[in-house]
Amino acid sequence: MLDVLLTGSVSFIITFLAIPIVLQIAREKNLFDVPDERKIHKVPVPSLGGVGIFGGFLLAALLSISAFQNPEFQYFFAASIVVFFIGLKDDLIVLSASKKFIGQVIAASILIHLGGIRITGMHGLFGFNEVSDGVSFALSYLTIIVVINSFNLIDGVDGLAATLGLLTTLVFGIYFSAINMPSYSLLAFAMAGSLLAFLIFNHHPAKIFMGDSGSLMIGLVNAILVIKFIGVADSTAIPVPIESSVVIGIAILIVPLVDTLRVFSIRIFRGNSPFTPDRNHIHHLLLERGFKHPSITFFCAALNVLFVAVAYLGRSLGPTYLFLMILVISFSGLAILFYYKRPKPHMFVAKHLGEEEFVNTTAPKIVTLTKEKETAVVEQQ
Repeated sequence: MLDVLLTGSVSFIITFLAIPIVLQIAREKNLFDVPDERKIHKVPVPSLGGVGIFGGFLLAALLSISAFQNPEFQYFFAASIVVFFIGLKDDLIVLSASKKFIGQVIAASILIHLGGIRITGMHGLFGFNEVSDGVSFALSYLTIIVVINSFNLIDGVDGLAATLGLLTTLVFGIYFSAINMPSYSLLAFAMAGSLLAFLIFNHHPAKIFMGDSGSLMIGLVNAILVIKFIGVADSTAIPVPIESSVVIGIAILIVPLVDTLRVFSIRIFRGNSPFTPDRNHIHHLLLERGFKHPSITFFCAALNVLFVAVAYLGRSLGPTYLFLMILVISFSGLAILFYYKRPKPHMFVAKHLGEEEFVNTTAPKIVTLTKEKETAVVEQQ
């Protein structure tokens, strides 16, 4: 427990001290995320917060996790360096989607073939247990790349990606600590400490964004943790076994995962690349319905906690029924969100008329305004 507290504290302190330096450098070098028609923010904001997150996370993890006792972690750190520099380059000079994808595949191959992070079975989901090596490798690559991108794509509102990342790493960290797997617990808390420090600067209105260098890193760490969780959580040899580990792992990452899979499906259905940017994410839908940045962050985090609780309480149903239940609930919620539409504001510009005349407000009316007698009335309904 002391190691966990020290690791989280070290990562928090390093990130907390690093972010102001990153802010200063970004301002001096004019390194800003400039608003455009797709982005939500209205003013340029520095977007190199991932540098502070990565520095705090990596240094704390290297200090606390023994590479001699846990040789696979050298490959975890190697993959994290690959992903970090891909994200950093994209933050500085925009990378094409294909180059980012190739970099993610390289990182995934390091984790799978050298680090041993691999899905080796379905643990009863749809009646499957063991799978062939080909299916195992395909599922592992797919899982890692989807989880990496899920946090990258959900990072569209102040504090959202960092809050969800903090939530997921805390859940994984607490569980790995409970089942006596301290190295994975330390990995999770190293990221959690950095994200907690980053949120001090990233809450609305954000002083800095994490950029791809931060969001891709969060996704990579969560990919490692969720695959390891799925592999060990339902084993009877551990102190706290959990049934339906596959679905519980999905529930822990439910908000970024469902959003990413939904958006990818829509883009592919429309004939576009799944990496084509748009404004179709869950945070965009909530913004269009009148939610503010803090409300969206709280809503998504609370929703994620709710799904984790539902999945845990329903674990005895079995992985297949529980998975279908989670799927139905999540897509029913999305359907309700699509169905509910906030009334759009209408602008009425009315001419100032005499007492015997009146203004017809049943339809918009636009007139030329003069300085003497005419006024504009703006009414929202």
